[in-house]
Amino acid sequence: MSEHSESEIDNTPLLHDPIEEVRNYSKGQLHVEADGVIIEEVALTVSTTDYPSLPSLTFRTWTLGLISCAILSYLNTFFSYRMEPLTITAISAQIAALPVGHFMAATIPNKIMAVPFTTWRFSLNPGPFNVKEHVLITIFANAGSGFGSGPAYAIGIANIVKAFYKRSISFVACLLLVLTTGVHYSWPGSLFKLPIVFCFLLCPKINIQSLIVADLDES
Repeated sequence: MSEHSESEIDNTPLLHDPIEEVRNYSKGQLHVEADGVIIEEVALTVSTTDYPSLPSLTFRTWTLGLISCAILSYLNTFFSYRMEPLTITAISAQIAALPVGHFMAATIPNKIMAVPFTTWRFSLNPGPFNVKEHVLITIFANAGSGFGSGPAYAIGIANIVKAFYKRSISFVACLLLVLTTGVHYSWPGSLFKLPIVFCFLLCPKINIQSLIVADLDES
């Protein structure tokens, strides 16, 4: 047994009690530090500085985001039928989106487009490709790769129905099944105060992607 005096032992808790933090926040008694970050790993990888003037939901974001989501969804579903499944994560799209985004910013004209039957207007090229667009494209790609876990869970249900039960299932039924079982991805938006406002929740996989975005866009 190791011999240590009580004065040499640091009994300071590594993290705040999450339940107590939530209660204090709901009562308006939570006083977060100036940088708003509690975990050191989050402070080192996630920037706390916002630039409200940067455009985010741009033509580039929707185009590259939807393409990344569709391609990764197709590839992960296709490779899931292998004896040894291959998973393509969003990091590949995250790295590829940077040069493509800069190329689009340099070549696409700054033309104002109107959405038919609405009063919405948007610019094809609102300015240089920025970090907010890059992060949103990565979120699109994460959705397409099942957040690193491969194809959508409901694909397995359709496979079981056809392969084991020898029953037919229509495309519309499969589409509705995939959409309805994927609604849980929208919960972080409705629970914004917990996963977004509170920075004591650590997700190492997301921290890696945050670090990649910071390094790529700063360089």
